Amino acid sequence: MRIAFIVALLLLAGCATAPRETRNACAIFEQRDGWFNNWRRAAEHAERQYGVPVPILMATIYTESGFRPNARPPRTKLFGFIPWKRQSTAYGFSQALNGTWSHYKQETGHLLARRTKFSDAIHFVAWYHNRNSKKNGIARNDAYNLYLAYYLGDAGYRRGAWRGNAQLQRAAQRSANIASAYAKQLRSCN
Repeated sequence: MRIAFIVALLLLAGCATAPRETRNACAIFEQRDGWFNNWRRAAEHAERQYGVPVPILMATIYTESGFRPNARPPRTKLFGFIPWKRQSTAYGFSQALNGTWSHYKQETGHLLARRTKFSDAIHFVAWYHNRNSKKNGIARNDAYNLYLAYYLGDAGYRRGAWRGNAQLQRAAQRSANIASAYAKQLRSCN
């Protein structure tokens, strides 16, 4: 009984942390290939359902949270030193905002989905990219523009809010570069 409890704790502890190697898609999937927590299976299912390639989904999560399940934006500072409110309600692997996450759960029927569960988060990212593809005419394999629309929301993307934001453009390019690297890696480890 005691051994089963310790094994269960170790399995749960492994789920609550980011993978050690996050720059290699093959290594990420090797680190998370359990029966109940299989990231490759979850990513491929999301790709089949929404048509967004796995490397783009993974690159979005890497860029947003670094694969940390409990990621949050930093707190603002009151009087320059007192920790205060967070910049937004973004949370989890996908850094989905509270309102957008609620909309996703209602629209998809995944009412028990959690932002800290990888399979739910990657499904959300695929759903959101697919939504932006339809609303804004972005190709589902255009990692750069999908990331811009993901970060800004579809209205911000339509307005072109990224045009004066060099930092956001660099983040979108970084996400596109990571997606390209992940795609090459996944072709060699299949």
